[in-house]
Amino acid sequence: MNPSLACSCLRFFLAVCAAISALPLFADDWPEWRGQGRRGVWKETGILEKFPETGLKVEWRTPIHAGYSGPSVAGGRVFISDFAPGSGGNARHGIERTICLDEKSGKVLWTREWDADYTGIAYEVGPRATPTVAGDRVYVLGARGLLYCLSAGNGEVVWKKDFVADYGLVPPHWGTSSAPLVDGKLVICLAGAGAQGATVVAFDKATGAEVWRAIRTDSEPGYAQPIIVEAGGVRQLIVWHPTAVYSLDPANGAIHWQEPFQIQAGLTVATPVISGRHLLVSAFYNGSLMLDLDASKPAERVLWRGNSHSEINTDGLHSLVCTPVIREGFIFGICSYGQFRCLNEATGERVWETPDVTREKARWATGFIVQNGARSFINNDRGELIIADLKADGYHEISRTPLLKPTTGRGGRRELNAVNWVHPAYADRHLFTRNDEEIISVSLEAAR
Repeated sequence: MNPSLACSCLRFFLAVCAAISALPLFADDWPEWRGQGRRGVWKETGILEKFPETGLKVEWRTPIHAGYSGPSVAGGRVFISDFAPGSGGNARHGIERTICLDEKSGKVLWTREWDADYTGIAYEVGPRATPTVAGDRVYVLGARGLLYCLSAGNGEVVWKKDFVADYGLVPPHWGTSSAPLVDGKLVICLAGAGAQGATVVAFDKATGAEVWRAIRTDSEPGYAQPIIVEAGGVRQLIVWHPTAVYSLDPANGAIHWQEPFQIQAGLTVATPVISGRHLLVSAFYNGSLMLDLDASKPAERVLWRGNSHSEINTDGLHSLVCTPVIREGFIFGICSYGQFRCLNEATGERVWETPDVTREKARWATGFIVQNGARSFINNDRGELIIADLKADGYHEISRTPLLKPTTGRGGRRELNAVNWVHPAYADRHLFTRNDEEIISVSLEAAR
């Protein structure tokens, strides 16, 4: 080959390689609780394999007030809610806020605040529900049932609802926690209870007009997040209520089926999990229930359920805050006293358990699990972030690093005297999370 031609080919090849390497890797938003579809799956590539020995670099920190709600990330912006007690000396009266920050810098772009009364709510730290972003709107639910539709661009109020005044809601003991679910033209919420038959209400997401209501019960609405699944040839809205698991038609609220499952203290907290035709719910006192969804019509049958109704003498998995994950025929989750357990998906039988994720046997010790390819990212309530490989033959920890200081007090019940009960957002190869003092952005991008 002519030497000059060879040099030209080499230069062209190197230029192409440089151009390819400069292309952005697959990136994604995290617009709601547990990410798109509420599945707890992080699809981005180009993520580091292990944490640096010196720890993760915090790219920005922005002061905020207290709360349990996790951040959502969409359109280059981060949305978070918090609560600050007022100046009158009553810690239960104060201001709830939604804050919008620039994703790259952490600069506050706007805030929207309103008066909040936490009287009658236990653990009155702050909002529970993660903001839900859909297009140019963000839907925010306060701890006492105030629902706001805000402009994502400037925080202006588009419309609002008061579940206490409008639907007779008696705020649950631990506050309203179920984040608004946007489905097409609807925003679906757990709104109330009692004679109004408005446990679940669907609003027109543009105007706030009620479209339908469903489920008449005297029970409180619980704390679990509704999800939408496709099974039996139809889309099904799954609502896990303290008396039963319901399947509704998301278009009109008609009940497809319901499976009774009485939950002590109303503690439906962990999000229902779908795996093929299997639907799993798991509760702190009452253990787990696995349903098999019919393939030809909207119907179900009980595949198995746990036998224990004790937080201490547990048989399978008794989740509280931690939503389990199902992969390769096995269930992985955190039980009532911090035990990380593996169950057989088909039978509910325990395969193994380990204390290594939470590192202490303590009531409500927990964490949050997000799947990224074959690996799982787990942030425990000690403020650590873990990369692990979860398999039927055991728990395989790959890497662990400090992430964020726990600041939510728990009356000395825990080794650290405080916990961090916040589900992070994973977006643009970063992790976003908060405690009661600050929200941070941490890069998880692999070195190029």
